[in-house]
Amino acid sequence: MSDSIKHECGIALIRLLKPLSFYQQKYGTALYGLNKLYLLMEKQHNRGQDGAGIATIKLDTKPGNRYISRYRAMGSGAVAEIFEHVQKKFATVQATDPHLLTDTEWLKENVSFTGEVLMGHLRYGTHGKNSIESCHPFLRQNNWMSRNLVIAGNFNMTNVDELLEQLYELGQHPKEKADTVTVLEKIGHFLDTENQELFDKFKSEGLSNVEISHKIAENLDVKKILRRSAKTWDGGYTISGIFGHGDAFVMRDPAGIRPAYYYYDDEILVVTSERPAIQTAFNIPFELVSEIKPGHALIAKKDGKISEERFHEPVEQKSCSFERIYFSRGSDAAIYKERKQLGRLLCPQILEAVNYDLKNTVFSYIPNTAEVAFYGMVEGLHKYVKKLQRDTLLNRADKISDQEMEEMLNLAPRVEKIAIKDVKLRTFITQDADRQDMVSHVYDTTYGLIRRGLDTLVVLDDSIVRGTTLKQSILKILDRLGPKKIIIVSSAPQIRYPDCYGIDMSRMGEFVAFEAAISLLKERGMENVIFDAYDNCKKGENIPKENLTNYVKAIYKPFTPVEISDRITQIITPKDIKAEVQVIYQTLENLHLACPQNLGDWYFSGDYPTPGGNRVVNKAFMNWMEGKNQRAYV
Repeated sequence: MSDSIKHECGIALIRLLKPLSFYQQKYGTALYGLNKLYLLMEKQHNRGQDGAGIATIKLDTKPGNRYISRYRAMGSGAVAEIFEHVQKKFATVQATDPHLLTDTEWLKENVSFTGEVLMGHLRYGTHGKNSIESCHPFLRQNNWMSRNLVIAGNFNMTNVDELLEQLYELGQHPKEKADTVTVLEKIGHFLDTENQELFDKFKSEGLSNVEISHKIAENLDVKKILRRSAKTWDGGYTISGIFGHGDAFVMRDPAGIRPAYYYYDDEILVVTSERPAIQTAFNIPFELVSEIKPGHALIAKKDGKISEERFHEPVEQKSCSFERIYFSRGSDAAIYKERKQLGRLLCPQILEAVNYDLKNTVFSYIPNTAEVAFYGMVEGLHKYVKKLQRDTLLNRADKISDQEMEEMLNLAPRVEKIAIKDVKLRTFITQDADRQDMVSHVYDTTYGLIRRGLDTLVVLDDSIVRGTTLKQSILKILDRLGPKKIIIVSSAPQIRYPDCYGIDMSRMGEFVAFEAAISLLKERGMENVIFDAYDNCKKGENIPKENLTNYVKAIYKPFTPVEISDRITQIITPKDIKAEVQVIYQTLENLHLACPQNLGDWYFSGDYPTPGGNRVVNKAFMNWMEGKNQRAYV
């Protein structure tokens, strides 16, 4: 993505199903779980550059011994910092008495982070809210072991105000207005309720308090707690949690918006946000890694029993398509194939745009995340060439000359590496003009590959959000090569609406497609469409979210996708550029063909999978109309 946006976080959860001594004996280390957690987090490093955190829980510790450990850090090097912190604890043991590193009972009793339940989180901060207090995991502490709660997740809730009000009604007073706090306290409240109900039950049976504590740990109904907690949640979420006595869970929203994958055998349970992390860390084949079903929670009880339980009625599955286009690593076999298909499906539009003139067209891509889709596009072009060669050679009525034969057989797409992202330049100069000049040098080019004034240059991007980098940098750089025409191709459709389930895209003014539609409305004297949409949004402020519709769709309705694309071309084209410019977008229909299992497309279509999404998009439009530069949800 040439425009940088922040996006979904990543989770990792490990439940060791054997005593630590088993891993010491089989794998030669009592730190087996920690080593695997580190691998899982590093293999998902793409999901968090702002911070990270880990937490572990030890099972069956003696009263008075610490059993919960947590450490968090900020910055792109957070994962390394965290595990250096942990490693120092064992380095101290190594320096004191190396034999103790093989004594699992001693380690568990004396060294933190030697637990059987391990949790990791990678974080992308949104809207400047980035501090150590914002880093997961979050901890809710209590002297009762089974009332302790640790959570970490990849989620955004659209109805935080509503959830906060519910907490107030329960008598709670949350310390801040954030979905992380409301989720923690909501689960915590029903965890307390379940504990109290079980305590009263066993107390009436005449059991002592010590006996009751053990009985609560055995009988805690995790599914019931999650069902009560999530009853009124509106958002996209994958949330991992651990209770202090050792029960663990990972829950996924009813529409399956956020991803969650798992594997388990008789030694270990592991859950992550991306499948390849599990495959790599544990050498597991693709088919053995499963996906948590929407509206379900994977639950690991303290006794090691594992089950997938439905805590909420699933709705139509709308898994995030941006995960497939851009966010998740392309090392997932399914995602790799889908990205190639996205590129292949663009070929008819591209060929039409270059007038089927492959001889005078060069194909490339920018940035590196578009590489796989580019491979698919090139395969599609080769398929076209083969068909052209066959039809030409087989169907000609007259005899073909040797020269024509040679030209036809040598016909192939001209594929080149044109643009290279340079070392990150620091735009430390404060003057806007100077800063813009620095930005224009973020990419460098390979000179001498384009025939000046003759060649068309086709460059594939995986998505275009704002178009700022294209206008300020990429198009100017490509124009220096002297092509007669530059065609920018997006493997994703036009991004028209804000996301409210995890991606850092929440302001209408951020989208060049929205800017294009507004520009067209004003140019054609249709400003009434803008004001009517605003009036409808204002009227809907006090309507229950379940009865709302996306009134912002009216902004785009008068125009075809091609009209929007043409206006985007005008907006992002620098004034002093010599080459003709054209922008081509993937169609929504082709997106669904390429990613048939991930039909969540609200940022393209405006069809939100939860009622809260319609409230968010309407609020985002009102904020834009009122000049408020703020996100449309908490």
